[in-house]
Amino acid sequence: RTGQRLYTIGEAADLIGVSVPTIRMYEREGLIIPLRKASRHRLFAEHDLQRIRCIRKTINTEKVSIAGIRRMMALIPCWKMKGCPEEARQECQAFRDQDAPCWMSTRKTWLCKSQECRVCKVYVETSDCSQLKRTLQQYSIPIEA
Repeated sequence: RTGQRLYTIGEAADLIGVSVPTIRMYEREGLIIPLRKASRHRLFAEHDLQRIRCIRKTINTEKVSIAGIRRMMALIPCWKMKGCPEEARQECQAFRDQDAPCWMSTRKTWLCKSQECRVCKVYVETSDCSQLKRTLQQYSIPIEA
């Protein structure tokens, strides 16, 4: 998005109150997708900061492991959110597998190959914990309160 404030990894870590290695670990684990400059430096948008805050809250308050968070993110019904046709779903690794979120999928369908995951509505609209819960409810995924 044009005009959106982007933060370096150090700025993001300071704003959230985590270490730079923690942010790097979240990226390695597939929980976040920072923007990469040509120099390979990471930049973070506000929705990335929201996602990291959500991850921290889930780990610290809810006592969910990183593997558990990745599993929860795998339940996001990306095929429903994007309106994928049935034939595309059968070819889609994210539809069949439930171990990792769709943005970690290595075998993407034609619909997903054409868009960068970090700007996809599935990634952006599920950055905030409360937003994630609403999204799952909206797409008929049962969530306990």
